[in-house]
Amino acid sequence: MNTCKHARITSALALALAAALSGCAAPAQVGFGDTVRAALGSQVIAPDAARNQDPVSGIDGRAARAASDNYERSFTTPQPAAAGSLLSGSAK
Repeated sequence: MNTCKHARITSALALALAAALSGCAAPAQVGFGDTVRAALGSQVIAPDAARNQDPVSGIDGRAARAASDNYERSFTTPQPAAAGSLLSGSAK
């Protein structure tokens, strides 16, 4: 087979394949994803909270540290349930 003829056939097949596959591309849809972005945005209480440089007021450092430590400790050493606090099936 002639090299030039082989190149033409290959080019023609490539062109036909490209034309056939171009129909598979979805057109860009205006507004695609707007609903998801709106739903995510509505879940944010204060969108500018990260820009707020004012310190938290109302609790001092020692009390905050103690509360944080107690919270973390509650997961490593949980408190046992008090007697009678579990449902026993009897009315009191």
